[in-house]
Amino acid sequence: MFTGIVEAMGQVKAIELGEKSARLTVECDSIAKESGIGDSIAVNGCCLTVVNINGGALTFDAVPETMRMTNLGLLSQGVNVNIERPVAVSARMGGHFVQGHIDGVGTILSVTPEDNAMVYSVEVDPSLRKYLVAKGSVAVDGISLTVARVEKTGFAAWIIPHTLLVTNLGVKGVGSKVNIECDILGKYIERLMTFEAA
Repeated sequence: MFTGIVEAMGQVKAIELGEKSARLTVECDSIAKESGIGDSIAVNGCCLTVVNINGGALTFDAVPETMRMTNLGLLSQGVNVNIERPVAVSARMGGHFVQGHIDGVGTILSVTPEDNAMVYSVEVDPSLRKYLVAKGSVAVDGISLTVARVEKTGFAAWIIPHTLLVTNLGVKGVGSKVNIECDILGKYIERLMTFEAA
């Protein structure tokens, strides 16, 4: 379980693409020195398992389903990615409940300055729009954001300068593909309301 509060930015050191899978190596000294083989780490919001550590570099395997549902296949060497370790039981919940289970990939439609903030408008798949609630939560590339308003094709979120500085969102512009994870509460409610016992 994660919170959507990004701990560090890592840099893609290598990505080896299989037929439908990938092996991803990310350089991130601060996270690598406190991680072990088998640990779960969120990379751009996607929960991955550490399969190798070499100095400050962490290596992960991404299976075909992960590649299909996320933007990991679009990564290239030198690109920055958001990194977060799972939340400790005793830690403060600074963001919201984030599982690291990506629901789909969204597209940034516009980035508009507004005083000290930037307003990002993000298009999502129509199947995800029902989970968006004004003033609710959504994770974008693993960043916990508040939905400022629900729009016809997705949502808008206001981004403070600190978030732009410490995450990769600051270098993403119109057309960028971002991982989207909707709030788990809405998905559970939907399941309870529509479940039919056999």
